[in-house]
Amino acid sequence: MMKRLFGLLFVYILLVVLLLPLAVTFFCGGFGRDLPREAKVLYGTADLAPLESELEEYVVGVVAAEMPAAFPEEALKAQAVAARTYQVRQMQAAGTDSVLYDVGQAYITAKEQKQKWGENYSFYGAKIRKAVRETAGEIMVYEGEPILAAFHAQSAGKTEDAVQVWNNEVPYLRSVDSSEDKKAPQNEMTMTFSAEEVKEKLGSTELSVRSRTDAGYVAELQAGERIFSGREVREKLGLRSASFQIEEKDGGFCFTTHGYGHGVGMSQYGASFLAEKGKTYREILRHYYCGVEFQMLE
Repeated sequence: MMKRLFGLLFVYILLVVLLLPLAVTFFCGGFGRDLPREAKVLYGTADLAPLESELEEYVVGVVAAEMPAAFPEEALKAQAVAARTYQVRQMQAAGTDSVLYDVGQAYITAKEQKQKWGENYSFYGAKIRKAVRETAGEIMVYEGEPILAAFHAQSAGKTEDAVQVWNNEVPYLRSVDSSEDKKAPQNEMTMTFSAEEVKEKLGSTELSVRSRTDAGYVAELQAGERIFSGREVREKLGLRSASFQIEEKDGGFCFTTHGYGHGVGMSQYGASFLAEKGKTYREILRHYYCGVEFQMLE
């Protein structure tokens, strides 16, 4: 009797602990290591189909290079419209109908996308192409002209006013709230420099921040007799952002930055956070580009 009970117990354990999970795994998508089955069914082969023009294929390459493909679709759509707008503005300025590939936006070819995503190319490639296709031909305009659709990875909590970075007033590139960026990966980073490095790059080791912008970025830094803008310090030292604090430590200097990029226009991580909250791509773009309208290319 005891042997029979032990036998039944063994069969029960075998079924519940081993075979049942295997059956569930099999019927719910197998043993693939790449992407969940429920994610795969969102996109089909039609989403990977070629787009209607070289411009739209170019936009795919920019979105693939500039924004993490894992971001929500609405963020990817916002990036697509921004990239298309930027390119159209450059084409008009050059007086050409041909796509310009060296205009300051990162771009990767379909071959490079396949190398980047490997076995997940069919998923991420289709996801980005769908975002581009669903916004095809759409650009942002201000007073009827394509805008300078600047963007950056993540802000320090607020985006920066264009005049603080480029010394030019741009009515649609104003400082706006992007406080969710503070939760972005590596929003706060510290770089350490020796006193010799600082003196070589800035001319002095007597450093003091003279002023900050309303968005919290360094406006002016004094190094000995010289005055640098925050942007100049960022470029000279290779900092991630012009929003930084300085601390003297162990004979050197620690620069702690917040955000990544020049801080003007759309924050890509900010766009992702807004999309996660249910904002559409147009709502995201209107948040970061003040007073813009949307227009379809003819």
